[in-house]
Amino acid sequence: MSRVLVIEDELAMRHALEDLLASQGYRVITAADGALGLERAQTERPDVVLLDVMLPKVDGFTLAAELRRLGCKVPILLLTAKGGVSDRVTGLDAGADDYLAKPFEPQELLARVRALLRRVERAEARMDRLQLGSVEIDFIRQSARRGAELLHLTPKEWAMLRMLAEARGGVVSREQFLDAIWGYNAFPTTRTVDTHMAALRAKVESDPSQPRHLLTVHGTGYRLAGDTPPD
Repeated sequence: MSRVLVIEDELAMRHALEDLLASQGYRVITAADGALGLERAQTERPDVVLLDVMLPKVDGFTLAAELRRLGCKVPILLLTAKGGVSDRVTGLDAGADDYLAKPFEPQELLARVRALLRRVERAEARMDRLQLGSVEIDFIRQSARRGAELLHLTPKEWAMLRMLAEARGGVVSREQFLDAIWGYNAFPTTRTVDTHMAALRAKVESDPSQPRHLLTVHGTGYRLAGDTPPD
Protein backbone atom coordinates (compact mmCIF):
# COMPACT_ATOMS: atom_id res chain seq x y z
CA MET A 1 0.00 0.00 0.00
CA SER A 2 1.58 3.27 -1.13
CA ARG A 3 1.59 6.12 1.38
CA VAL A 4 0.58 9.60 0.34
CA LEU A 5 1.23 12.63 2.53
CA VAL A 6 -1.27 15.44 1.92
CA ILE A 7 -0.07 18.83 3.22
CA GLU A 8 -3.05 21.16 2.82
CA ASP A 9 -4.38 23.80 5.21
CA GLU A 10 -7.91 24.07 3.77
CA LEU A 11 -10.00 21.56 5.71
CA ALA A 12 -12.52 20.77 2.95
CA MET A 13 -9.81 20.23 0.35
CA ARG A 14 -7.76 18.11 2.75
CA HIS A 15 -10.73 15.86 3.48
CA ALA A 16 -11.64 15.62 -0.19
CA LEU A 17 -8.11 14.56 -1.12
CA GLU A 18 -7.99 12.10 1.74
CA ASP A 19 -11.27 10.47 0.66
CA LEU A 20 -10.25 10.37 -3.00
CA LEU A 21 -6.89 8.77 -2.34
CA ALA A 22 -8.24 6.33 0.25
CA SER A 23 -10.86 5.17 -2.25
CA GLN A 24 -7.99 4.09 -4.53
CA GLY A 25 -6.31 2.05 -1.82
CA TYR A 26 -3.66 4.54 -0.74
CA ARG A 27 -2.74 5.02 2.90
CA VAL A 28 -3.20 8.77 3.49
CA ILE A 29 -1.29 10.88 6.02
CA THR A 30 -2.30 14.52 6.45
CA ALA A 31 -0.83 17.76 7.78
CA ALA A 32 -2.54 21.14 8.06
CA ASP A 33 0.54 23.38 7.96
CA GLY A 34 4.06 23.42 6.59
CA ALA A 35 5.84 22.79 9.88
CA LEU A 36 3.80 19.66 10.63
CA GLY A 37 4.14 18.59 7.01
CA LEU A 38 7.93 18.78 7.23
CA GLU A 39 7.90 16.67 10.39
CA ARG A 40 5.60 14.02 8.91
CA ALA A 41 7.52 13.86 5.65
CA GLN A 42 10.57 12.87 7.70
CA THR A 43 8.92 10.52 10.20
CA GLU A 44 6.19 8.84 8.14
CA ARG A 45 8.36 8.19 5.06
CA PRO A 46 5.61 8.66 2.45
CA ASP A 47 5.92 7.47 -1.13
CA VAL A 48 4.45 10.71 -2.57
CA VAL A 49 3.80 14.18 -1.12
CA LEU A 50 0.88 16.34 -2.28
CA LEU A 51 1.93 19.81 -1.25
CA ASP A 52 -0.17 22.98 -1.23
CA VAL A 53 1.84 26.13 -1.88
CA MET A 54 -0.05 28.58 0.33
CA LEU A 55 0.51 27.10 3.78
CA PRO A 56 0.78 28.62 7.25
CA LYS A 57 4.11 28.50 9.12
CA VAL A 58 6.15 27.19 6.17
CA ASP A 59 5.01 27.74 2.58
CA GLY A 60 5.12 24.98 0.00
CA PHE A 61 8.08 26.35 -1.95
CA THR A 62 10.20 26.61 1.18
CA LEU A 63 9.07 23.20 2.38
CA ALA A 64 9.98 21.53 -0.91
CA ALA A 65 13.41 23.14 -0.87
CA GLU A 66 13.99 22.10 2.75
CA LEU A 67 13.04 18.49 2.07
CA ARG A 68 15.54 18.37 -0.78
CA ARG A 69 18.22 20.02 1.39
CA LEU A 70 17.67 17.29 3.97
CA GLY A 71 18.18 14.63 1.33
CA CYS A 72 14.53 13.56 1.07
CA LYS A 73 13.96 12.17 -2.44
CA VAL A 74 10.22 11.50 -2.17
CA PRO A 75 8.29 12.76 -5.25
CA ILE A 76 6.49 16.05 -4.62
CA LEU A 77 3.35 17.16 -6.47
CA LEU A 78 2.59 20.83 -5.87
CA LEU A 79 -1.08 21.82 -5.67
CA THR A 80 -1.89 25.50 -5.91
CA ALA A 81 -4.25 28.12 -7.25
CA LYS A 82 -1.18 30.08 -8.35
CA GLY A 83 -0.80 28.75 -11.85
CA GLY A 84 1.47 31.34 -13.44
CA VAL A 85 4.63 30.32 -15.25
CA SER A 86 6.87 32.03 -12.68
CA ASP A 87 5.17 30.11 -9.85
CA ARG A 88 5.56 26.80 -11.67
CA VAL A 89 9.23 27.54 -12.28
CA THR A 90 9.73 28.51 -8.63
CA GLY A 91 8.12 25.28 -7.47
CA LEU A 92 10.08 23.06 -9.82
CA ASP A 93 13.34 24.83 -8.99
CA ALA A 94 12.59 24.31 -5.30
CA GLY A 95 12.56 20.56 -5.87
CA ALA A 96 9.01 19.64 -6.83
CA ASP A 97 8.58 16.90 -9.42
CA ASP A 98 5.21 17.98 -10.84
CA TYR A 99 2.72 20.83 -10.61
CA LEU A 100 -1.08 20.78 -10.72
CA ALA A 101 -3.09 24.00 -10.68
CA LYS A 102 -6.37 24.27 -8.78
CA PRO A 103 -9.11 23.54 -9.61
CA PHE A 104 -8.22 20.15 -11.03
CA GLU A 105 -10.07 17.02 -12.03
CA PRO A 106 -9.78 14.17 -9.51
CA GLN A 107 -8.83 11.69 -12.25
CA GLU A 108 -5.98 13.90 -13.39
CA LEU A 109 -4.60 14.11 -9.87
CA LEU A 110 -4.79 10.33 -9.51
CA ALA A 111 -3.01 9.91 -12.85
CA ARG A 112 -0.23 12.27 -11.71
CA VAL A 113 0.17 10.30 -8.48
CA ARG A 114 0.37 7.01 -10.38
CA ALA A 115 2.97 8.47 -12.73
CA LEU A 116 5.15 9.61 -9.82
CA LEU A 117 4.90 6.19 -8.17
CA ARG A 118 5.91 4.50 -11.42
CA ARG A 119 8.91 6.79 -11.60
CA VAL A 120 9.93 5.72 -8.09
CA GLU A 121 9.49 2.05 -8.96
CA ARG A 122 11.72 2.40 -12.01
CA ALA A 123 14.37 4.22 -9.97
CA GLU A 124 14.30 1.58 -7.25
CA ALA A 125 14.57 -1.22 -9.78
CA ARG A 126 17.63 0.37 -11.32
CA MET A 127 20.98 -0.60 -9.84
CA ASP A 128 24.00 1.44 -10.87
CA ARG A 129 26.77 -0.26 -8.92
CA LEU A 130 27.39 -3.77 -7.67
CA GLN A 131 30.09 -5.52 -5.66
CA LEU A 132 30.73 -9.20 -6.38
CA GLY A 133 33.50 -10.22 -4.01
CA SER A 134 36.60 -8.39 -5.22
CA VAL A 135 34.92 -7.34 -8.48
CA GLU A 136 33.39 -3.86 -8.72
CA ILE A 137 30.66 -3.41 -11.33
CA ASP A 138 29.68 0.07 -12.54
CA PHE A 139 26.68 -0.12 -14.87
CA ILE A 140 26.79 3.59 -15.67
CA ARG A 141 30.35 3.49 -17.01
CA GLN A 142 30.06 -0.13 -18.21
CA SER A 143 33.14 -0.85 -16.14
CA ALA A 144 34.06 -4.07 -14.36
CA ARG A 145 37.27 -4.26 -12.31
CA ARG A 146 39.04 -6.67 -10.01
CA GLY A 147 41.39 -4.31 -8.25
CA ALA A 148 43.44 -2.63 -11.00
CA GLU A 149 42.49 -5.29 -13.57
CA LEU A 150 39.85 -4.25 -16.09
CA LEU A 151 37.47 -7.09 -16.99
CA HIS A 152 36.08 -7.13 -20.52
CA LEU A 153 32.42 -8.14 -20.61
CA THR A 154 30.50 -8.59 -23.84
CA PRO A 155 27.24 -6.64 -24.43
CA LYS A 156 25.19 -9.78 -23.74
CA GLU A 157 27.12 -10.45 -20.53
CA TRP A 158 26.42 -6.87 -19.41
CA ALA A 159 22.74 -7.34 -20.22
CA MET A 160 22.54 -10.60 -18.26
CA LEU A 161 24.29 -9.05 -15.28
CA ARG A 162 21.92 -6.05 -15.37
CA MET A 163 18.85 -8.32 -15.42
CA LEU A 164 20.14 -10.27 -12.45
CA ALA A 165 20.99 -7.10 -10.52
CA GLU A 166 17.57 -5.55 -11.12
CA ALA A 167 15.86 -8.77 -9.99
CA ARG A 168 17.25 -7.97 -6.50
CA GLY A 169 18.02 -11.57 -5.61
CA GLY A 170 15.02 -12.98 -7.45
CA VAL A 171 15.28 -15.72 -10.05
CA VAL A 172 15.63 -14.81 -13.72
CA SER A 173 14.56 -17.73 -15.89
CA ARG A 174 16.42 -18.84 -18.98
CA GLU A 175 13.35 -17.94 -21.03
CA GLN A 176 13.39 -14.39 -19.63
CA PHE A 177 17.03 -14.00 -20.63
CA LEU A 178 16.29 -15.31 -24.13
CA ASP A 179 13.29 -13.05 -24.62
CA ALA A 180 14.95 -9.86 -23.34
CA ILE A 181 18.49 -10.28 -24.73
CA TRP A 182 18.34 -12.55 -27.76
CA GLY A 183 14.70 -12.28 -28.82
CA TYR A 184 12.67 -15.30 -29.81
CA ASN A 185 13.13 -14.51 -33.51
CA ALA A 186 16.80 -15.44 -33.15
CA PHE A 187 15.80 -19.05 -32.24
CA PRO A 188 18.43 -19.55 -29.52
CA THR A 189 18.15 -22.39 -27.02
CA THR A 190 18.30 -22.34 -23.23
CA ARG A 191 21.77 -23.85 -23.61
CA THR A 192 22.83 -20.51 -25.10
CA VAL A 193 22.06 -18.86 -21.76
CA ASP A 194 24.07 -21.46 -19.86
CA THR A 195 27.05 -20.98 -22.17
CA HIS A 196 27.05 -17.21 -21.69
CA MET A 197 26.60 -17.61 -17.94
CA ALA A 198 29.63 -19.90 -17.80
CA ALA A 199 31.67 -17.26 -19.63
CA LEU A 200 30.44 -14.54 -17.27
CA ARG A 201 31.30 -16.64 -14.22
CA ALA A 202 34.79 -17.19 -15.59
CA LYS A 203 35.30 -13.43 -15.55
CA VAL A 204 33.72 -12.35 -12.26
CA GLU A 205 33.82 -15.38 -9.94
CA SER A 206 37.02 -16.11 -8.01
CA ASP A 207 36.25 -19.83 -8.46
CA PRO A 208 33.86 -20.35 -11.40
CA SER A 209 33.42 -24.04 -10.50
CA GLN A 210 32.04 -22.99 -7.09
CA PRO A 211 30.21 -19.71 -7.82
CA ARG A 212 29.33 -17.49 -4.86
CA HIS A 213 27.45 -14.77 -6.73
CA LEU A 214 26.02 -16.05 -10.04
CA LEU A 215 23.97 -18.91 -8.65
CA THR A 216 22.07 -21.60 -10.53
CA VAL A 217 18.44 -22.25 -9.59
CA HIS A 218 18.05 -25.78 -10.91
CA GLY A 219 15.30 -26.25 -13.43
CA THR A 220 14.61 -22.52 -13.67
CA GLY A 221 17.47 -20.11 -14.24
CA TYR A 222 19.84 -17.97 -12.22
CA ARG A 223 19.89 -15.48 -9.38
CA LEU A 224 22.43 -13.02 -8.06
CA ALA A 225 23.91 -13.00 -4.58
CA GLY A 226 25.74 -9.69 -4.43
CA ASP A 227 27.48 -7.66 -1.78
CA THR A 228 26.93 -4.09 -0.64
CA PRO A 229 27.93 -1.61 -3.36
CA PRO A 230 31.16 0.21 -2.55
CA ASP A 231 31.05 3.81 -1.29
